Amino acid sequence: MVVGEIEVKKAYTLMLRRLPDVMTVEQLVDVLCISKKTCYSLLKSGEIEAIRIGRIYRIPKINVLKYLLAFELKK
Repeated sequence: MVVGEIEVKKAYTLMLRRLPDVMTVEQLVDVLCISKKTCYSLLKSGEIEAIRIGRIYRIPKINVLKYLLAFELKK
């Protein structure tokens, strides 16, 4: 891990610390500033890993952090 990656990881960790460890779709939509349709697309494609309980998605915060870090590295 290079210095830039560490700084990005710290920044995202600080941004997400106020959120619960497991988020709902609505919380994820608010955090990422995306539509519900985009959110469900990311979950269904597996880009953001989630736990599905019946028809409800629960998204561990660590998976959101992984997605953001991977997205940042693609830039």
